Amino acid sequence: MPVALTWEQIALRILLAAVASFLIGYNRDERGKALGIRTTMLVCLAATLAMVQANQLMNTTGKTPDSFIMLDLMRLPLGILSGIGFIGAGAILRKDGLVHGVTTAATMWFVTVLGLIFGGGQLILGIVSAALALFILWGLKAVEMYMPTHRTGSLSLQFAQTEDFDGAALPTEAELRQRFQSAGYIIKEWTAHYQETVLQSVECDLQWSQRGRSQPGTPETMRELAALPLVSHLCWRG
Repeated sequence: MPVALTWEQIALRILLAAVASFLIGYNRDERGKALGIRTTMLVCLAATLAMVQANQLMNTTGKTPDSFIMLDLMRLPLGILSGIGFIGAGAILRKDGLVHGVTTAATMWFVTVLGLIFGGGQLILGIVSAALALFILWGLKAVEMYMPTHRTGSLSLQFAQTEDFDGAALPTEAELRQRFQSAGYIIKEWTAHYQETVLQSVECDLQWSQRGRSQPGTPETMRELAALPLVSHLCWRG
């Protein structure tokens, strides 16, 4: 880094950081994520300004021991990275056994590093890094739509008494298992409740494969189960 910066150099670094963080933040806003344009730009510009400040203070290093200025300039960007780690951790949530916000936290950490790069004057590296990030966020999203992914869900079934429905028979555990396996589900957990010899309820965790990431919904197999005469209650979480 040059010891003395002109205002044109400072403006160019800040401008490139603002443009790069705007494009990355637009991607997050477009997908309805908590990390939007304003947050992304503020984080990136804060890192950029911290690095520019460190650059501006370079001519104060190397003073004699009795000087009141004894600076370790790398503490400033390192402090920025440490601080953004706490903010990123707050963006990660765990709900119903699923982890959300990891990409948002990683994006926040990345734009911080991007700001440090621009603030340090490595403009070509910053431009290439920003282009790579945009390819990952936009381009690889399309690739994910064609990749098989594993989904999990939990099912709770409750059955009515047999005498409530003339001619209807309760399905056995074996029949239920066969129905799930024929539909392509893998049974991970299985709990059956009996009253004497009568099956009262079944709770199970299921796993299946699908291409892409569709919106959560009730699979057709669960709708068919809910339509059975002796099923009094069905709860599906997936």
